[in-house]
Amino acid sequence: MRIKINLQCSECGSKNYLTSKNSKTHPQKIEVLKYCPKERKVTLHVETK
Repeated sequence: MRIKINLQCSECGSKNYLTSKNSKTHPQKIEVLKYCPKERKVTLHVETK
């Protein structure tokens, strides 16, 4: 079962990306390195609902 999630920047707090994940295979929160347009650099983005 896939659920929709938002990815939030850990530095500035803005929600930049919408994505989905399979909750059965990845029950823990996702942490991904993505580009943040506010910070203008690659930062760690964490999963939010």
